[in-house]
Amino acid sequence: MVTEVTEGVRVSVEVEYQPDYSSPGQYHYVFTYRVTIENNSPRTIQLLRRRWHIIDAGYPLRLVEGDGVIGQQPVIEPGQRHQYVSGSNLKSGMGCMYGSYEVERLVDGKLLQITIPRFQMIAPFKLN
Repeated sequence: MVTEVTEGVRVSVEVEYQPDYSSPGQYHYVFTYRVTIENNSPRTIQLLRRRWHIIDAGYPLRLVEGDGVIGQQPVIEPGQRHQYVSGSNLKSGMGCMYGSYEVERLVDGKLLQITIPRFQMIAPFKLN
């Protein structure tokens, strides 16, 4: 698990290779990741947008941007957390992801950029 704290918001990511959904012979490697967003700040926040950088060894950088996460724009009170699972596919079986969330501090409308830590996605047999 990797973790990063920005403005009192802790983002942790755990990644898992999904062999049942992958087809290495067709250059298709599937990974899931569980993200936990903990609001350790004294103010309520709402996650508005996400921006991901996906690096796939030997392939061009991909950027993925959009509103919320998995169709939600969760409001996270102080001391609470939001967790979700999503996924990504790679062609090489080796890569990483990192990015940021845009959140709004609801008390004053201030927009904050919260760092999503870099995490590796490596099919286990690629390590041999």
